[in-house]
Amino acid sequence: MHATAETNTAAVISLVSGILAWVAVPLLGSLVAVFTGHAALNQIRASGGLESGEGLAAAGLVLGWLQLGLLLLALVGWIVFAAVAGLVGGFTLLLLVGLGLLFAAGLAGLLWMLFLGVA
Repeated sequence: MHATAETNTAAVISLVSGILAWVAVPLLGSLVAVFTGHAALNQIRASGGLESGEGLAAAGLVLGWLQLGLLLLALVGWIVFAAVAGLVGGFTLLLLVGLGLLFAAGLAGLLWMLFLGVA
């Protein structure tokens, strides 16, 4: 009979939170995924082989950090947009908003194709 290592609970929480960060609660989910992912990796390494789940914790960390990076990028984008909107008005602002939406839609489409393995 083989004794299997138990899966670390924090690793499972990290993965679930990382998925939720992309589906429902971006900021909270990504923060929980990052913190529990690091905690899980430390616990798994300290367990001496009694616990498993490094892959789950790593996946949660990647999902959490990517979501935090995108949130930061969006925040910087909104700050730049607000600064530009204060300088220009009327048709120019409408044109910039339209171009921004086209860029965002194209980027979302590209990321979706990468996710599906098409591109």
